[in-house]
Amino acid sequence: MKILMVLTSHDTLGDTGLKTGFWLEEFASPYYVFKDQDFTITLASPKGGLPPLDPKSDAPDAQTAATERFRKDDGAQKQLANTLRLDAVNPADFDAVFYPGGHGPLWDLAEDKHSISLLETFHGEEKPMGLVCHAPGVLRHAKSGDGAPLVKDKRVTGFSNTEEEAVQLTDVVPFLLEDMLKANQGLYHKGPDWASYVEVDGNLLTGQNPASSEAVAKEMVKLLTQ
Repeated sequence: MKILMVLTSHDTLGDTGLKTGFWLEEFASPYYVFKDQDFTITLASPKGGLPPLDPKSDAPDAQTAATERFRKDDGAQKQLANTLRLDAVNPADFDAVFYPGGHGPLWDLAEDKHSISLLETFHGEEKPMGLVCHAPGVLRHAKSGDGAPLVKDKRVTGFSNTEEEAVQLTDVVPFLLEDMLKANQGLYHKGPDWASYVEVDGNLLTGQNPASSEAVAKEMVKLLTQ
């Protein structure tokens, strides 16, 4: 199986003067779920090259077995440093796509025409799409074949309003993920803050927060290998 993982290229946290990017655990954990299945993994981002890492995801209290494994994996680090430009990606080359979160995607991938087109193509071909934490935000403008929001009438989850309040970024992010999914007529559900929670609706797999990333990847493996 060939998996495309799409990461953000955005590194500025609104007007705060702080940095953002992708969340390390949400990349590393799914990466190794796929790698351990001997899936072929391709990494892409809007600008190509090394995606910006959210510095908070590099803090000691955010580390997991997967992030520690990544730090010792020269091959994976080299691959991350050389992501493809998203506009050079052919969806036909892949069996599934996975978007790690972090706040960055809310600014660039949510508005990126190449990402939107990619998602609409994967959806139309019923290929699995996995999105974790803030990554479901990339579905903001994606449409189904009938022109309706891609998430309409689908069970979805993503970073909740209460979790955004807890990290004190409610007034910083360009939109609240939970509100957007509901406005697009998605059937939004969530579990307790910070606990793993996953929704699977057909080929659409979403996870609520960083703790959900491995579970979403494992559900994707099930879809691809059943």
